[in-house]
Amino acid sequence: MYALQKRSWISGIIITGLVLSGIPLSFGIKKEVTPTVYAEARKIDYLQQAFTAAAKEFQVPERILLAVSYHVSRWEHHKGEPSVSGGYGLMHLTDVDQIDLRGTGKGEREEEIKAAPLEPNLQTLDEASKLLGLDPEVLKKDPTQNIRGAAALLAKYARDTVGKVPIEEKDWYGAVVKYSGSREETAALDFAEQVFLSVQTGIERQTTEGYQLRLIPKSVQPNRNIIKSLNLHKKKVTTPDCPKGLDCRFIPAAYEQRSSDPSDYGNYDLAKRPNSGLQIRYIVIHDTEGSYQGAINWFANPASSVSAQYVIRSSDGQVTQMVDNKNVAWQAGNWYFNMHSIGLEHEGYALKGASWYNEQLYRSSARLTRYLAKKYRIPLNRSHIIGHDEIPGTSPARQSVMHADPGPFWDWEHYMELVGAPITPARGSKKIVTIKPRFKMNKPPIEDAESQPANFVYLHTAPDQNAPLLDDLAISGPGTRKALDWGDKAVAGQTFYVADRKGEWTAIWYGGQKAWFYNPKGTKTVRGKGIAITPKAGKKEIPVYGVAYPEASAYPKEVPPQDIHPLQYKITAGQVYIASEKIKGAYYYASVFTQDPDQTHKLIRGKEEYYRIQLNHRHAYVKAADVEIVDKR
Repeated sequence: MYALQKRSWISGIIITGLVLSGIPLSFGIKKEVTPTVYAEARKIDYLQQAFTAAAKEFQVPERILLAVSYHVSRWEHHKGEPSVSGGYGLMHLTDVDQIDLRGTGKGEREEEIKAAPLEPNLQTLDEASKLLGLDPEVLKKDPTQNIRGAAALLAKYARDTVGKVPIEEKDWYGAVVKYSGSREETAALDFAEQVFLSVQTGIERQTTEGYQLRLIPKSVQPNRNIIKSLNLHKKKVTTPDCPKGLDCRFIPAAYEQRSSDPSDYGNYDLAKRPNSGLQIRYIVIHDTEGSYQGAINWFANPASSVSAQYVIRSSDGQVTQMVDNKNVAWQAGNWYFNMHSIGLEHEGYALKGASWYNEQLYRSSARLTRYLAKKYRIPLNRSHIIGHDEIPGTSPARQSVMHADPGPFWDWEHYMELVGAPITPARGSKKIVTIKPRFKMNKPPIEDAESQPANFVYLHTAPDQNAPLLDDLAISGPGTRKALDWGDKAVAGQTFYVADRKGEWTAIWYGGQKAWFYNPKGTKTVRGKGIAITPKAGKKEIPVYGVAYPEASAYPKEVPPQDIHPLQYKITAGQVYIASEKIKGAYYYASVFTQDPDQTHKLIRGKEEYYRIQLNHRHAYVKAADVEIVDKR
């Protein structure tokens, strides 16, 4: 979910929500212990006292307040920084200024970008600040005031649903449903059920900042008869597309027309993949930069303009499918990849990978990936199972703001082992290498994250540790050792052509440059394979693209031809890159809300052929007419 622009991290409203859900599986207090490497010396019961005080002040049951907070933030404040869905603090008070189509990857032309109408459930920070008479900035930064603001909101929501502040915890069910922020019945009720389940089972946890919190269990049967006034939207129940035995359920993402304009809708497009000819070729690995429940609520909100096929919980690997795989989720930020992929959101934060990417998450996700790959005939390799950070932009401007999740702490080596396609030496050319840093032992220095195993090697401009790190053309300024600076990192499973070797250093062709990395005795790579391509004889340089759209002549009159913007990189004569597939251009025209895609949407197929290559950290396309094959092993 992260994007890098001018070497600073921006948190655009692109996708997902909050911080974790972690539902206990049995009665009794769930004790969750988090490593205290981030902890500071402070009073460990400070937050517990804040919850107690706010509950008493606003007459909200403390258990309800604690359980709501756990399911929207896992009791983490994140120093007042927003989630990607615009939520702040332990209570995820929302402040969403504008939603656009960045999740779709459609809005290249300015006139195509439509702002969704803002709804009150996207502005709870302002509402809470007015109830307290405090500046919203105070509620963002101060955990105590953040909790007080949420308590005031819950009390208001209770009055809205039952006409008063209830005495019994069971009668807070409607207020919790409303706090979910979703108008979709399945998502809103699921949130409330998870909250009340935690009330019954209890939770105990130490946060990453060292605070100790405890929710003492109590048997409470929620009063589910008090939600009629909320007028929640009901949708048809769908069976999830999951392997047998996997804990999996279906909660629908929003698919609604938001105004009288048929092109103003969210949060995905109807299709008939793959039967319509629109192939599913990739599985995209994301992280939510927020919570499991928050992502579900966010995708179920028609104003979010974003979705993914699946969301996976960190604590136990539970899977929620939200978009039928035949449809096109708005998940990759690149329409071409959206057309051809299935998106898997994993609960967690890229900069805190080790705390979130656990064995339950990996195994559940890998099992789902194996199933999907077999069903939809997706090759089980790293060129088809890719990270969101490997998706290119559709233009030079978008290349600069594309995402950096799941980030440097996702264990690709272990994940590929679990899906049954380990990164092992191939019977290819000695000139082709696949990055394999040996994750568990690989701890490169990183400026802005705790020391932990990482999946990459740093790239330098010369075979020297003191040489500058590589400067990617899409990112202004020199390379850095910041965790999410993707421009100077080659990641496990990515395959490149060797440009040079010198002592213990290896150089690869990378984004139009010769990039060096320390590779003593070849311990950071294995032999790779692929189609090695280079600019055709007589061409000094060739362009690269972020999409493989058809030529203009392939479009029917009623469909406007899509612009194909060359990215900021050039491949010059003599450079060689590894291609993983050769395909013909395609474009799925889906620009309006519909219940019958056969009547409104069209799949345009072209004759222009493209190779997909590993250009740098990200994939890219080159026209087959511009290149020739150097080696095909």
